[in-house]
Amino acid sequence: MINRLKMKRGIFIIAILFSVQMFSQAIYEDERYVPETDPLVLKKLDEWQGEKFGLLMHWGTYSEWGIVESWSICPEDYGWCERKKGSNPANYNAYVKDYEDLRKTFNPVKFDPAKWAKAAKYAGMKYMVFTTKHHDGFNMFDTKYSDYKVTSKDVPFSTNPKANIAKEVFNAFRNENFSVGAYFSKPDWHNENYWDPYFPPFDRNVNYDPALYPEKWKKYVDFTHNQILELLSDYGKIDILWLDGGWVRKRDQQNIKENYEEKFTENESKNGFIKHRVVDQDPKMDELVVEARQKQPGLIVVDRAVHGKNQNYLTPEGRVPDKTLPYPWESCITSGGGWSYTPDAKYLTGRQGIHMLIDIVAKGGNLLLNVAPGPDGEWQQGAYDLLNAYGDWMKVNSSAIYNTKPIAPYKENNICMTQNKEGNVFLFYMAKEGENKIPAEVTVKSISPKKGTKITMLGSNTSLKWAKEAEGFKVVIPESLRNNLPAKEAWTLKIEAINR
Repeated sequence: MINRLKMKRGIFIIAILFSVQMFSQAIYEDERYVPETDPLVLKKLDEWQGEKFGLLMHWGTYSEWGIVESWSICPEDYGWCERKKGSNPANYNAYVKDYEDLRKTFNPVKFDPAKWAKAAKYAGMKYMVFTTKHHDGFNMFDTKYSDYKVTSKDVPFSTNPKANIAKEVFNAFRNENFSVGAYFSKPDWHNENYWDPYFPPFDRNVNYDPALYPEKWKKYVDFTHNQILELLSDYGKIDILWLDGGWVRKRDQQNIKENYEEKFTENESKNGFIKHRVVDQDPKMDELVVEARQKQPGLIVVDRAVHGKNQNYLTPEGRVPDKTLPYPWESCITSGGGWSYTPDAKYLTGRQGIHMLIDIVAKGGNLLLNVAPGPDGEWQQGAYDLLNAYGDWMKVNSSAIYNTKPIAPYKENNICMTQNKEGNVFLFYMAKEGENKIPAEVTVKSISPKKGTKITMLGSNTSLKWAKEAEGFKVVIPESLRNNLPAKEAWTLKIEAINR
Protein backbone atom coordinates (compact mmCIF):
# COMPACT_ATOMS: atom_id res chain seq x y z
CA MET A 1 0.00 0.00 0.00
CA ILE A 2 2.83 2.42 0.91
CA ASN A 3 4.69 1.60 -2.33
CA ARG A 4 1.49 2.16 -4.29
CA LEU A 5 1.00 5.58 -2.62
CA LYS A 6 4.61 6.49 -3.36
CA MET A 7 4.13 5.47 -6.97
CA LYS A 8 0.97 7.55 -7.28
CA ARG A 9 2.71 10.52 -5.66
CA GLY A 10 5.65 10.13 -8.06
CA ILE A 11 3.35 9.98 -11.07
CA PHE A 12 1.54 13.08 -9.79
CA ILE A 13 4.81 15.01 -9.40
CA ILE A 14 5.96 13.94 -12.87
CA ALA A 15 2.61 15.09 -14.27
CA ILE A 16 3.01 18.50 -12.62
CA LEU A 17 6.57 18.85 -13.91
CA PHE A 18 5.44 17.84 -17.39
CA SER A 19 2.61 20.39 -17.26
CA VAL A 20 5.02 23.12 -16.13
CA GLN A 21 7.44 22.16 -18.89
CA MET A 22 4.65 22.23 -21.49
CA PHE A 23 3.47 25.62 -20.19
CA SER A 24 7.01 27.00 -20.32
CA GLN A 25 7.45 25.62 -23.81
CA ALA A 26 4.16 27.23 -24.90
CA ILE A 27 5.43 30.60 -23.67
CA TYR A 28 8.74 30.06 -25.47
CA GLU A 29 7.06 28.97 -28.68
CA ASP A 30 4.84 32.03 -28.59
CA GLU A 31 7.89 34.25 -28.33
CA ARG A 32 10.24 32.64 -30.87
CA TYR A 33 12.09 35.11 -33.04
CA VAL A 34 14.23 34.67 -36.13
CA PRO A 35 16.68 37.60 -36.42
CA GLU A 36 16.83 39.54 -39.67
CA THR A 37 20.08 39.52 -41.71
CA ASP A 38 19.42 42.21 -44.35
CA PRO A 39 21.56 45.22 -43.25
CA LEU A 40 19.09 47.74 -44.65
CA VAL A 41 16.23 46.15 -42.71
CA LEU A 42 18.34 45.98 -39.55
CA LYS A 43 19.12 49.70 -39.86
CA LYS A 44 15.45 50.57 -40.32
CA LEU A 45 14.42 48.23 -37.51
CA ASP A 46 16.85 49.99 -35.17
CA GLU A 47 15.39 53.36 -36.18
CA TRP A 48 11.86 52.02 -35.65
CA GLN A 49 12.76 50.80 -32.15
CA GLY A 50 13.88 54.33 -31.33
CA GLU A 51 10.57 55.83 -32.45
CA LYS A 52 8.69 54.11 -29.58
CA PHE A 53 5.19 55.48 -30.25
CA GLY A 54 2.93 54.89 -33.24
CA LEU A 55 -0.66 55.24 -34.43
CA LEU A 56 -2.83 52.39 -35.75
CA MET A 57 -6.15 53.06 -37.48
CA HIS A 58 -8.86 50.47 -38.23
CA TRP A 59 -11.37 51.93 -40.65
CA GLY A 60 -13.82 50.48 -43.15
CA THR A 61 -17.51 50.33 -44.01
CA TYR A 62 -18.12 48.47 -40.72
CA SER A 63 -17.79 51.85 -38.99
CA GLU A 64 -21.29 52.71 -40.26
CA TRP A 65 -22.80 50.10 -37.94
CA GLY A 66 -20.33 50.75 -35.13
CA ILE A 67 -19.50 47.04 -34.95
CA VAL A 68 -16.36 44.94 -34.66
CA GLU A 69 -14.31 45.10 -37.85
CA SER A 70 -15.07 42.34 -40.41
CA TRP A 71 -15.63 39.51 -37.93
CA SER A 72 -19.44 39.52 -37.90
CA ILE A 73 -19.47 37.96 -41.40
CA CYS A 74 -17.25 35.11 -40.18
CA PRO A 75 -19.37 32.06 -39.26
CA GLU A 76 -17.67 31.42 -35.92
CA ASP A 77 -19.64 31.35 -32.70
CA TYR A 78 -17.95 33.95 -30.52
CA GLY A 79 -19.84 36.58 -28.54
CA TRP A 80 -17.61 39.40 -29.73
CA CYS A 81 -18.55 38.84 -33.41
CA GLU A 82 -22.26 38.24 -32.93
CA ARG A 83 -24.54 39.51 -35.71
CA LYS A 84 -26.96 42.17 -34.45
CA LYS A 85 -27.41 44.67 -37.30
CA GLY A 86 -29.02 44.52 -40.73
CA SER A 87 -32.51 43.64 -41.90
CA ASN A 88 -32.31 39.98 -40.83
CA PRO A 89 -29.30 39.20 -38.61
CA ALA A 90 -30.69 35.72 -37.91
CA ASN A 91 -30.08 34.79 -41.56
CA TYR A 92 -26.37 34.56 -42.40
CA ASN A 93 -26.66 35.14 -46.17
CA ALA A 94 -29.04 38.07 -45.72
CA TYR A 95 -26.68 39.56 -43.14
CA VAL A 96 -23.64 39.32 -45.42
CA LYS A 97 -25.57 41.05 -48.21
CA ASP A 98 -26.58 43.89 -45.89
CA TYR A 99 -23.00 44.12 -44.60
CA GLU A 100 -21.49 44.33 -48.07
CA ASP A 101 -24.15 46.87 -49.09
CA LEU A 102 -22.71 49.25 -46.49
CA ARG A 103 -20.38 50.40 -49.26
CA LYS A 104 -23.41 51.97 -50.98
CA THR A 105 -23.85 54.45 -48.12
CA PHE A 106 -20.20 54.93 -47.12
CA ASN A 107 -19.57 58.67 -47.42
CA PRO A 108 -17.08 60.02 -44.83
CA VAL A 109 -17.29 63.65 -45.92
CA LYS A 110 -15.41 64.94 -42.83
CA PHE A 111 -12.33 62.90 -43.76
CA ASP A 112 -9.31 65.15 -43.10
CA PRO A 113 -6.11 63.11 -42.67
CA ALA A 114 -3.98 66.24 -42.30
CA LYS A 115 -5.88 66.98 -39.07
CA TRP A 116 -5.18 63.45 -37.80
CA ALA A 117 -1.50 63.72 -38.69
CA LYS A 118 -1.12 66.99 -36.80
CA ALA A 119 -2.85 65.57 -33.71
CA ALA A 120 -0.67 62.45 -33.81
CA LYS A 121 2.48 64.51 -34.28
CA TYR A 122 1.61 66.66 -31.28
CA ALA A 123 1.11 63.49 -29.22
CA GLY A 124 4.68 62.49 -29.97
CA MET A 125 3.87 59.64 -32.33
CA LYS A 126 6.55 58.91 -34.92
CA TYR A 127 5.02 56.22 -37.16
CA MET A 128 1.61 55.07 -38.31
CA VAL A 129 -0.09 51.92 -39.65
CA PHE A 130 -3.32 52.18 -41.66
CA THR A 131 -5.76 49.42 -42.66
CA THR A 132 -5.62 49.29 -46.46
CA LYS A 133 -7.80 46.15 -46.35
CA HIS A 134 -9.26 44.16 -43.46
CA HIS A 135 -10.49 40.54 -43.55
CA ASP A 136 -13.86 41.47 -45.12
CA GLY A 137 -11.95 42.34 -48.31
CA PHE A 138 -13.14 45.95 -48.65
CA ASN A 139 -10.25 47.96 -50.06
CA MET A 140 -9.57 51.43 -48.68
CA PHE A 141 -7.42 52.15 -51.73
CA ASP A 142 -7.92 52.27 -55.50
CA THR A 143 -6.78 48.74 -56.26
CA LYS A 144 -6.78 47.47 -59.85
CA TYR A 145 -7.55 43.92 -58.71
CA SER A 146 -10.98 44.26 -57.09
CA ASP A 147 -14.20 46.24 -57.53
CA TYR A 148 -14.98 45.94 -53.82
CA LYS A 149 -13.24 49.20 -52.97
CA VAL A 150 -13.80 52.72 -51.79
CA THR A 151 -13.32 54.14 -55.29
CA SER A 152 -16.02 51.98 -56.95
CA LYS A 153 -18.92 53.84 -58.57
CA ASP A 154 -21.47 52.38 -56.15
CA VAL A 155 -19.64 54.03 -53.19
CA PRO A 156 -20.89 57.61 -52.65
CA PHE A 157 -17.45 58.75 -51.50
CA SER A 158 -15.91 57.67 -54.82
CA THR A 159 -16.63 61.11 -56.32
CA ASN A 160 -14.75 62.90 -53.52
CA PRO A 161 -11.29 64.26 -54.45
CA LYS A 162 -9.93 62.31 -51.44
CA ALA A 163 -11.61 59.04 -52.46
CA ASN A 164 -8.33 57.07 -52.57
CA ILE A 165 -8.29 57.05 -48.79
CA ALA A 166 -5.07 55.10 -48.12
CA LYS A 167 -3.11 57.35 -50.49
CA GLU A 168 -4.45 60.48 -48.80
CA VAL A 169 -3.63 59.09 -45.34
CA PHE A 170 -0.10 58.06 -46.29
CA ASN A 171 0.65 61.43 -47.90
CA ALA A 172 -0.74 63.42 -44.96
CA PHE A 173 1.40 61.56 -42.45
CA ARG A 174 4.53 61.65 -44.61
CA ASN A 175 4.07 65.43 -44.74
CA GLU A 176 4.49 65.40 -40.95
CA ASN A 177 7.62 63.21 -41.22
CA PHE A 178 5.99 59.99 -40.04
CA SER A 179 7.21 56.55 -40.98
CA VAL A 180 4.35 54.91 -42.88
CA GLY A 181 2.98 51.40 -42.41
CA ALA A 182 0.43 49.56 -44.55
CA TYR A 183 -1.84 47.10 -42.72
CA PHE A 184 -2.99 44.37 -45.13
CA SER A 185 -5.15 41.31 -44.43
CA LYS A 186 -3.87 38.07 -45.96
CA PRO A 187 -7.36 36.48 -45.83
CA ASP A 188 -9.99 38.15 -48.03
CA TRP A 189 -13.53 36.91 -47.28
CA HIS A 190 -14.94 38.68 -50.34
CA ASN A 191 -12.61 37.09 -52.88
CA GLU A 192 -14.02 34.12 -54.79
CA ASN A 193 -10.70 32.30 -54.60
CA TYR A 194 -10.63 32.45 -50.80
CA TRP A 195 -14.30 31.92 -49.97
CA ASP A 196 -15.45 30.10 -53.09
CA PRO A 197 -19.21 30.77 -53.68
CA TYR A 198 -19.66 27.06 -54.47
CA PHE A 199 -18.99 26.16 -50.81
CA PRO A 200 -20.41 27.76 -47.69
CA PRO A 201 -17.77 29.42 -45.49
CA PHE A 202 -17.00 27.20 -42.49
CA ASP A 203 -14.93 29.60 -40.39
CA ARG A 204 -12.15 32.18 -40.87
CA ASN A 205 -10.15 29.86 -43.13
CA VAL A 206 -10.22 29.24 -46.86
CA ASN A 207 -13.46 27.27 -47.51
CA TYR A 208 -11.96 24.65 -49.80
CA ASP A 209 -8.89 22.41 -49.61
CA PRO A 210 -5.99 24.16 -51.37
CA ALA A 211 -4.37 20.77 -51.93
CA LEU A 212 -7.43 19.60 -53.91
CA TYR A 213 -7.80 22.87 -55.84
CA PRO A 214 -4.21 24.06 -56.36
CA GLU A 215 -5.05 26.26 -59.37
CA LYS A 216 -7.72 28.12 -57.43
CA TRP A 217 -5.34 28.61 -54.51
CA LYS A 218 -2.60 29.86 -56.85
CA LYS A 219 -5.04 32.46 -58.20
CA TYR A 220 -5.63 33.65 -54.65
CA VAL A 221 -1.91 33.82 -53.86
CA ASP A 222 -1.27 35.76 -57.07
CA PHE A 223 -4.13 38.14 -56.23
CA THR A 224 -2.69 38.75 -52.74
CA HIS A 225 0.83 39.33 -54.07
CA ASN A 226 -0.46 41.66 -56.77
CA GLN A 227 -2.34 43.83 -54.28
CA ILE A 228 0.59 44.08 -51.86
CA LEU A 229 3.06 44.89 -54.64
CA GLU A 230 0.57 47.46 -55.93
CA LEU A 231 0.64 49.21 -52.57
CA LEU A 232 4.43 49.09 -52.54
CA SER A 233 4.66 50.45 -56.10
CA ASP A 234 2.01 53.16 -56.40
CA TYR A 235 1.63 54.64 -52.90
CA GLY A 236 4.98 56.25 -52.17
CA LYS A 237 7.55 55.20 -49.59
CA ILE A 238 6.27 52.45 -47.31
CA ASP A 239 8.37 51.68 -44.22
CA ILE A 240 6.35 48.82 -42.69
CA LEU A 241 4.25 46.07 -44.26
CA TRP A 242 1.99 44.96 -41.39
CA LEU A 243 0.29 41.69 -42.38
CA ASP A 244 -2.66 40.38 -40.39
CA GLY A 245 -4.50 37.04 -40.49
CA GLY A 246 -1.78 34.79 -39.12
CA TRP A 247 -3.81 31.64 -39.85
CA VAL A 248 -3.02 32.13 -43.56
CA ARG A 249 0.32 30.40 -43.41
CA LYS A 250 2.28 27.38 -44.51
CA ARG A 251 1.93 24.47 -42.09
CA ASP A 252 3.52 21.05 -41.95
CA GLN A 253 1.84 17.91 -40.67
CA GLN A 254 3.49 18.20 -37.26
CA ASN A 255 2.22 21.75 -36.77
CA ILE A 256 -1.32 20.79 -37.84
CA LYS A 257 -1.30 17.81 -35.45
CA GLU A 258 -0.03 19.92 -32.53
CA ASN A 259 -2.59 22.66 -33.19
CA TYR A 260 -5.50 20.22 -33.17
CA GLU A 261 -4.18 18.57 -30.01
CA GLU A 262 -4.09 21.99 -28.35
CA LYS A 263 -7.70 22.62 -29.32
CA PHE A 264 -8.89 19.49 -27.56
CA THR A 265 -6.41 19.65 -24.67
CA GLU A 266 -7.59 23.16 -23.85
CA ASN A 267 -11.20 21.95 -23.74
CA GLU A 268 -12.33 24.08 -26.65
CA SER A 269 -14.77 21.28 -27.31
CA LYS A 270 -15.85 18.28 -25.28
CA ASN A 271 -18.08 16.84 -27.99
CA GLY A 272 -15.80 17.21 -31.03
CA PHE A 273 -17.10 20.57 -32.29
CA ILE A 274 -14.35 23.13 -32.92
CA LYS A 275 -14.96 26.78 -33.66
CA HIS A 276 -12.38 26.98 -36.39
CA ARG A 277 -10.08 24.59 -38.18
CA VAL A 278 -6.32 24.49 -38.80
CA VAL A 279 -5.56 24.56 -42.53
CA ASP A 280 -2.32 24.55 -44.51
CA GLN A 281 -2.75 27.61 -46.78
CA ASP A 282 0.65 28.75 -47.97
CA PRO A 283 0.69 32.40 -49.19
CA LYS A 284 4.28 32.05 -50.52
CA MET A 285 5.49 34.75 -48.17
CA ASP A 286 9.22 34.21 -48.76
CA GLU A 287 8.82 34.93 -52.47
CA LEU A 288 6.62 37.95 -51.80
CA VAL A 289 9.07 39.52 -49.35
CA VAL A 290 11.92 39.28 -51.87
CA GLU A 291 9.81 41.14 -54.46
CA ALA A 292 8.55 43.61 -51.86
CA ARG A 293 12.06 44.63 -50.85
CA GLN A 294 13.07 45.08 -54.46
CA LYS A 295 10.40 47.79 -54.60
CA GLN A 296 10.99 49.11 -51.08
CA PRO A 297 14.57 48.37 -49.93
CA GLY A 298 14.86 47.99 -46.17
CA LEU A 299 11.12 47.35 -45.79
CA ILE A 300 10.17 46.09 -42.32
CA VAL A 301 7.83 43.11 -42.72
CA VAL A 302 5.58 41.98 -39.89
CA ASP A 303 3.89 38.70 -40.81
CA ARG A 304 2.00 38.71 -37.54
CA ALA A 305 1.85 35.53 -35.42
CA VAL A 306 3.78 33.50 -38.00
CA HIS A 307 7.07 32.24 -36.61
CA GLY A 308 9.90 32.81 -39.06
CA LYS A 309 12.15 35.27 -40.80
CA ASN A 310 9.27 37.40 -42.13
CA GLN A 311 8.20 38.60 -38.69
CA ASN A 312 10.75 41.35 -38.13
CA TYR A 313 9.12 42.33 -34.87
CA LEU A 314 6.51 40.67 -32.68
CA THR A 315 3.14 42.22 -31.85
CA PRO A 316 1.52 41.25 -28.55
CA GLU A 317 -2.08 42.31 -29.11
CA GLY A 318 -4.17 44.10 -26.51
CA ARG A 319 -1.64 43.44 -23.76
CA VAL A 320 1.65 44.60 -22.29
CA PRO A 321 4.20 41.85 -21.55
CA ASP A 322 5.12 41.53 -17.89
CA LYS A 323 8.86 41.56 -18.59
CA THR A 324 11.47 42.83 -20.99
CA LEU A 325 11.68 40.77 -24.20
CA PRO A 326 14.89 39.85 -26.06
CA TYR A 327 13.72 40.93 -29.53
CA PRO A 328 11.97 43.88 -31.20
CA TRP A 329 8.30 44.11 -30.20
CA GLU A 330 5.29 46.36 -30.21
CA SER A 331 2.11 46.24 -28.12
CA CYS A 332 -0.91 47.17 -30.22
CA ILE A 333 -3.59 48.56 -27.89
CA THR A 334 -6.95 50.27 -28.36
CA SER A 335 -7.30 53.87 -27.13
CA GLY A 336 -11.06 53.60 -26.58
CA GLY A 337 -13.94 51.30 -27.50
CA GLY A 338 -12.73 48.53 -29.82
CA TRP A 339 -10.35 48.35 -32.77
CA SER A 340 -13.09 49.78 -34.98
CA TYR A 341 -15.36 52.74 -34.37
CA THR A 342 -17.53 52.34 -31.27
CA PRO A 343 -20.33 54.85 -30.62
CA ASP A 344 -19.84 56.63 -27.28
CA ALA A 345 -16.46 54.95 -26.76
CA LYS A 346 -14.78 55.55 -23.41
CA TYR A 347 -11.15 56.50 -23.95
CA LEU A 348 -8.09 56.00 -21.79
CA THR A 349 -7.38 58.88 -19.45
CA GLY A 350 -4.13 60.78 -19.95
CA ARG A 351 -2.74 59.12 -16.84
CA GLN A 352 -3.61 55.61 -18.08
CA GLY A 353 -2.23 56.24 -21.54
CA ILE A 354 1.01 57.86 -20.42
CA HIS A 355 1.70 55.21 -17.80
CA MET A 356 1.13 52.49 -20.40
CA LEU A 357 3.61 54.14 -22.78
CA ILE A 358 6.21 54.44 -20.01
CA ASP A 359 5.75 50.82 -18.95
CA ILE A 360 6.12 49.53 -22.53
CA VAL A 361 9.17 51.67 -23.33
CA ALA A 362 10.87 50.70 -20.05
CA LYS A 363 10.54 47.06 -21.14
CA GLY A 364 12.12 47.82 -24.51
CA GLY A 365 8.96 47.84 -26.62
CA ASN A 366 6.95 50.24 -28.77
CA LEU A 367 3.33 51.27 -28.30
CA LEU A 368 1.05 51.20 -31.37
CA LEU A 369 -2.10 52.97 -30.18
CA ASN A 370 -5.28 52.40 -32.18
CA VAL A 371 -7.71 55.23 -32.97
CA ALA A 372 -10.80 54.33 -35.01
CA PRO A 373 -12.34 56.92 -37.37
CA GLY A 374 -16.13 57.10 -37.51
CA PRO A 375 -18.43 56.74 -40.53
CA ASP A 376 -18.29 60.51 -41.12
CA GLY A 377 -14.48 60.39 -41.41
CA GLU A 378 -13.79 62.06 -38.07
CA TRP A 379 -12.22 60.95 -34.79
CA GLN A 380 -14.20 61.19 -31.58
CA GLN A 381 -13.29 64.02 -29.24
CA GLY A 382 -12.00 61.52 -26.68
CA ALA A 383 -9.23 60.52 -29.08
CA TYR A 384 -8.11 64.12 -29.54
CA ASP A 385 -8.21 64.70 -25.77
CA LEU A 386 -6.04 61.65 -25.14
CA LEU A 387 -3.50 62.62 -27.80
CA ASN A 388 -3.38 66.15 -26.39
CA ALA A 389 -2.58 64.74 -22.93
CA TYR A 390 0.22 62.66 -24.45
CA GLY A 391 1.55 65.72 -26.27
CA ASP A 392 1.57 67.96 -23.19
CA TRP A 393 3.56 65.32 -21.32
CA MET A 394 5.90 64.44 -24.20
CA LYS A 395 6.85 68.11 -24.69
CA VAL A 396 8.67 67.83 -21.38
CA ASN A 397 9.64 64.17 -21.17
CA SER A 398 10.18 62.81 -24.69
CA SER A 399 14.00 62.69 -24.37
CA ALA A 400 13.51 59.89 -21.82
CA ILE A 401 11.31 57.97 -24.27
CA TYR A 402 12.84 58.15 -27.75
CA ASN A 403 15.98 56.16 -28.59
CA THR A 404 16.23 54.60 -25.14
CA LYS A 405 16.88 51.05 -23.93
CA PRO A 406 15.76 49.11 -20.86
CA ILE A 407 17.92 49.04 -17.76
CA ALA A 408 17.57 46.36 -15.11
CA PRO A 409 15.38 45.94 -13.19
CA TYR A 410 13.27 48.25 -15.49
CA LYS A 411 10.80 48.99 -12.69
CA GLU A 412 10.87 49.45 -8.94
CA ASN A 413 7.46 49.90 -7.33
CA ASN A 414 5.87 52.77 -9.32
CA ILE A 415 9.17 53.97 -10.81
CA CYS A 416 10.11 52.87 -14.33
CA MET A 417 13.59 53.27 -15.83
CA THR A 418 15.22 53.82 -19.21
CA GLN A 419 18.73 54.72 -20.38
CA ASN A 420 20.08 56.49 -23.45
CA LYS A 421 23.21 55.95 -25.53
CA GLU A 422 25.10 58.60 -23.56
CA GLY A 423 24.68 56.62 -20.34
CA ASN A 424 22.07 58.92 -18.78
CA VAL A 425 19.43 57.09 -16.77
CA PHE A 426 15.82 58.28 -16.50
CA LEU A 427 13.51 57.46 -13.61
CA PHE A 428 9.78 57.92 -14.25
CA TYR A 429 7.86 58.47 -11.03
CA MET A 430 4.32 57.48 -12.09
CA ALA A 431 1.66 59.29 -10.10
CA LYS A 432 -0.45 57.00 -7.96
CA GLU A 433 -4.25 57.29 -8.01
CA GLY A 434 -5.18 60.73 -6.66
CA GLU A 435 -1.53 61.84 -6.42
CA ASN A 436 -0.86 65.22 -8.04
CA LYS A 437 2.61 65.88 -6.64
CA ILE A 438 5.83 63.94 -6.54
CA PRO A 439 6.85 63.14 -2.93
CA ALA A 440 9.38 65.39 -1.18
CA GLU A 441 11.82 62.46 -1.06
CA VAL A 442 12.15 59.67 -3.60
CA THR A 443 14.16 56.57 -2.74
CA VAL A 444 15.42 54.11 -5.33
CA LYS A 445 17.22 50.96 -4.20
CA SER A 446 18.24 49.36 -7.48
CA ILE A 447 20.25 52.24 -9.00
CA SER A 448 23.37 53.91 -7.61
CA PRO A 449 24.40 57.29 -9.11
CA LYS A 450 28.10 57.99 -9.55
CA LYS A 451 29.65 60.16 -6.88
CA GLY A 452 29.10 63.83 -7.63
CA THR A 453 26.77 63.20 -10.57
CA LYS A 454 24.00 65.66 -11.39
CA ILE A 455 20.31 64.78 -11.00
CA THR A 456 17.56 66.99 -12.41
CA MET A 457 13.87 66.72 -13.24
CA LEU A 458 13.07 67.00 -16.94
CA GLY A 459 11.50 70.41 -17.55
CA SER A 460 13.49 72.02 -14.72
CA ASN A 461 17.11 73.24 -14.48
CA THR A 462 17.23 72.81 -10.71
CA SER A 463 20.03 70.52 -9.58
CA LEU A 464 18.52 68.16 -7.01
CA LYS A 465 20.21 67.14 -3.80
CA TRP A 466 20.71 63.43 -3.34
CA ALA A 467 22.42 61.11 -0.89
CA LYS A 468 23.70 57.55 -1.10
CA GLU A 469 21.79 55.03 1.01
CA ALA A 470 22.74 51.58 2.27
CA GLU A 471 20.83 50.39 -0.80
CA GLY A 472 20.60 52.82 -3.68
CA PHE A 473 20.01 56.50 -3.04
CA LYS A 474 17.51 59.14 -1.96
CA VAL A 475 16.77 62.34 -3.90
CA VAL A 476 15.16 65.43 -2.36
CA ILE A 477 12.54 67.39 -4.33
CA PRO A 478 12.35 71.00 -3.08
CA GLU A 479 8.94 72.42 -2.24
CA SER A 480 9.30 75.16 -4.86
CA LEU A 481 9.58 72.51 -7.59
CA ARG A 482 6.81 70.35 -6.12
CA ASN A 483 4.48 73.35 -6.29
CA ASN A 484 5.42 74.12 -9.90
CA LEU A 485 5.88 70.74 -11.58
CA PRO A 486 6.62 70.76 -15.33
CA ALA A 487 4.25 67.88 -16.15
CA LYS A 488 1.32 65.83 -14.89
CA GLU A 489 0.74 62.07 -14.64
CA ALA A 490 4.45 61.20 -14.28
CA TRP A 491 7.67 63.06 -13.46
CA THR A 492 11.08 62.14 -14.84
CA LEU A 493 14.36 62.34 -12.94
CA LYS A 494 17.50 62.41 -15.08
CA ILE A 495 20.68 60.93 -13.65
CA GLU A 496 23.78 61.92 -15.61
CA ALA A 497 25.71 58.74 -14.75
CA ILE A 498 25.36 55.65 -12.56
CA ASN A 499 27.71 53.04 -11.13
CA ARG A 500 27.75 49.92 -13.28
